[in-house]
Amino acid sequence: MAEEKETSGIPEEAEKAAAEETPVSEPEAGEAAEKEAQAEEPSAPEPEKAEDEAEKKIAELTDRLQRTMAEFENFRKRSEKEKSAMFEVGARSVIEKILPTVDNFERGLGSVPEEQKEDAFVAGMDKVYKHMMKELEELGVKPIEAVGKEFDPSRHNAVMHVEDENVGENQIVEEFQKGYTYRDSVVRYSMVKVAN
Repeated sequence: MAEEKETSGIPEEAEKAAAEETPVSEPEAGEAAEKEAQAEEPSAPEPEKAEDEAEKKIAELTDRLQRTMAEFENFRKRSEKEKSAMFEVGARSVIEKILPTVDNFERGLGSVPEEQKEDAFVAGMDKVYKHMMKELEELGVKPIEAVGKEFDPSRHNAVMHVEDENVGENQIVEEFQKGYTYRDSVVRYSMVKVAN
């Protein structure tokens, strides 16, 4: 009878593999683990690369700061310009509302007979009118010269035309309503009569 081999229930291949493995001492196992950990860790950046990255970051942040400062400066200038423009619009609006009062002063003072011009009331009204005109002039409001000047459509509004050989062509012979400028821009055009 052939002898039967005793089997311990472990497959033969596993037994062979276990027999082939040599036991590893603990110090060797620690070295192997250390090598594996070093292989997994990314190598530390070289000093030159770190400096280059830092310089790039500094350049990027400097550029962003300069752009932000430039944007702020542009915003500040734009705000000042808008504020100035709003002031101009407001001033023009107030001046336009004051001009009819100036016209009424001029008409009223112009209709006073010569013998009553020394009257206290008339003299007082004349002083008020002159003071108002002085204040307007200090603000930059000036009357547009018309009579005797050549017609200028950017400053005058021709409402009548007359043929007159005694005056030159395109000359203003009469002014119906005074025009005014505010800081060199026309607030109200002069209403005039133009000859020839």
